[in-house]
Amino acid sequence: MSRPRILLTGANGQVGWELRRTLSGLGEVAALDSQAMNLADADAVRRKVREIAPRVIVNPAAYTAVDKAESEPERARAVNAVAPGILAEEAGRLGALLVHYSTDYVFNGGGTTPWREDDACDPLNVYGATKLAGEHAIQASGCRHLIFRTSWVYGARGSNFLLTMRRLMRERPELKIVADQVGAPTWCRDLAEATAQVLSQVASPMHAADEAGSWGVYHMTNAGETSWHGFAEAIQALDEFDETCVPAHLRPIPSADYPTPAKRPLNSRLNSDKLERMFGLRLQDWRAALALCLEASNK
Repeated sequence: MSRPRILLTGANGQVGWELRRTLSGLGEVAALDSQAMNLADADAVRRKVREIAPRVIVNPAAYTAVDKAESEPERARAVNAVAPGILAEEAGRLGALLVHYSTDYVFNGGGTTPWREDDACDPLNVYGATKLAGEHAIQASGCRHLIFRTSWVYGARGSNFLLTMRRLMRERPELKIVADQVGAPTWCRDLAEATAQVLSQVASPMHAADEAGSWGVYHMTNAGETSWHGFAEAIQALDEFDETCVPAHLRPIPSADYPTPAKRPLNSRLNSDKLERMFGLRLQDWRAALALCLEASNK
């Protein structure tokens, strides 16, 4: 029996890089970077999907420059809203499954209770609005789909808070870190491995009878919560500094003292109980994940 073909977008991104490994055991992975599939070009996206004719489409690619999106709304919409809609249409035409990643930024950040999948969305910025529009386009297509909302993604490569903090802690005597935004730092490797576990379950004959109830939106983050300041403190505590380096003093500040073009939600907590109920999965605590990530990156 031939292995199912899996189309993976954003193959050189944080999550995409990890998915190349975790998905390889499930099928033949066609891993495409932004040059091989430009999500801002709707016609090119459609052509590439039809050329590959996958059984599964996994789309971690996105326009993630949150502040820049405020001045480039059309490009953000093309990548985050239009392209997922096209992927969904093509998935429906092929009878394929679409796996797509979304964000805590679809919520307005009010309150302190972790957001559930069916809570009302109210994005504060262009990035969040375009990601929500992508969710709606996928849902409207009627294709089989899994949308995984996640938060504060980091890893040992690419551009992210972890790598920025590790560098700045060695360069500056003091860092001002926002302390009133709360969420769950999520290791891209844990995301990729959980995705592969979900896909292996929905592909199982034992799961087939209930698969129709499996499709939809899920929250998928590492367990626990912290602020950006707390995340920075944990990074500093686990990082390995040489004896000549005096680690920076980390000063907590409110969001108001660090204005950005895009407004950020204060409450980015996501409730992942639905993922556990449906698939029996709960990602490890964010502190344990951070320790493993740093251990792997120091080898």
